[in-house]
Amino acid sequence: MAVTDRKIQVLIADDDGAIRTVLNQAFTRAGYDVKTANNGAVLWEWIANGEGDLVITDVMMPGESAIDFLPRIQRSRPELPVIAMSAQNTFLTAIKVTEAGAFDYLPKPFDLSELLELAKRALAQKQAAQEEPSDKIDEGISLVGRSQAMQEVYRVLAKTIQSDLSVLITGESGTGKNITAKALHDYGARKSAPYVEVNLATIAPDMMEAELFGYQKDVFSWAEKDGQGKFDESEGGTLYLDEIADMSMAAQMRLLQVLQTGQYSKVGQLEPIKCNVRLIASTHRDLKQLIELGKFREDLYYRLNVVSLRLPPLRERREDIPDLVQHFIKLNHFDMAHPLVIVKAAQERLMRYSWPGNIRELENFIQRLAVMHTGEAVTLDVVENEFSNLNSDSSKNGRNLENDTQTIRDLKSSFENYLQHYFKNYDGALPPPGLYHRMLPEFEAPLLSIALEVCGGNQIKAANLLGLNRNTLRKKIRDLNLQIVKSYKN
Repeated sequence: MAVTDRKIQVLIADDDGAIRTVLNQAFTRAGYDVKTANNGAVLWEWIANGEGDLVITDVMMPGESAIDFLPRIQRSRPELPVIAMSAQNTFLTAIKVTEAGAFDYLPKPFDLSELLELAKRALAQKQAAQEEPSDKIDEGISLVGRSQAMQEVYRVLAKTIQSDLSVLITGESGTGKNITAKALHDYGARKSAPYVEVNLATIAPDMMEAELFGYQKDVFSWAEKDGQGKFDESEGGTLYLDEIADMSMAAQMRLLQVLQTGQYSKVGQLEPIKCNVRLIASTHRDLKQLIELGKFREDLYYRLNVVSLRLPPLRERREDIPDLVQHFIKLNHFDMAHPLVIVKAAQERLMRYSWPGNIRELENFIQRLAVMHTGEAVTLDVVENEFSNLNSDSSKNGRNLENDTQTIRDLKSSFENYLQHYFKNYDGALPPPGLYHRMLPEFEAPLLSIALEVCGGNQIKAANLLGLNRNTLRKKIRDLNLQIVKSYKN
């Protein structure tokens, strides 16, 4: 019988009687025929008998979970849309129910008007999205948090993960943009293909096109053979362009060509190369502001921003801090014979801190606690002392200038890895002379940018911090085309 010949029937299943009552009343008032159940077995019996035009179900219920019977619905009644609800508001929950075939996932607590609108959209769709179940989810994934701020992130990821749409990830430094990009690849259709990550801020502007798109031999004086670019390396897989705002205008034009035509050409080559790469980009900067300044192409922005994903700063999801703390303790394999224990008052203090460095700063802080206080209970006094042992301005200004040995090792290791990759392009041969002068701007630019940032854009303070003459600093700012953002600091 066609849906239009009778009232639309909504099947609702939840083991919480209060939720069943509220949903029953809301959908009945909206004109639907409603049936409610308190377990998955009854719900499945109705579905198997051909009842229902829409299913709204809790994920975890007595007898059988939605994750168990969703695949059966996909096989027997693929046209039946299912909206799954859950109080277990994690990224993995969203991914699992989406992979199992749910039309959408709604975290609890939810807005009733949002659910009613979602139901309308589900009923308007003739057939629910069909996705084959993926391999078992890796429980070690680093996307952690149950806050409302993270629920929208999980929902966007769940809907986008199996597609090839370009994604633009925005958010402050340290919010987990690289982890999010990796999750899009690892749980997507291209997970068995290459994943290539490149930080554009580390590439000299005049080498960016060659680095990304490759080059033909002899186009450079030192190029004795054709060179591969990042697009070559990521063919069939995913290319993640971190700090897209630092892309040179020439490279922007080439990237736009890829997104428009699905083809690119190497530097010095006219013949186009077909491209099969999913593109993910990220930035902590305001691209719209850069567009107004003429430093970023507006047409490229809209090509990249097919799916927009904003990662919230940690101060907007403080309730996730306890889960993140436990995650970092396990992730870094600290001494589990004497696990780090953080007392309640200390945890509450961590939740009150602004964390300007976001998740990265929190992880470094937990690493420091684990090293310095192994086998001890971390009290409120311990946390306060650790905060005071940071930069003297960290408590007042919310800025943590991290100078711990772990950060120094990470920087040294990253730079060494980059240099090793640079030399690999020459297959054992030495690169052309002048390496020092080519590499120096790649190191100077982030160093000067960070120094200016922590000094609030004050060039005199930054020059003193760096040990440079003020005129020298000004010249380097011009030569490296650095942006200065002024702020007022005590």
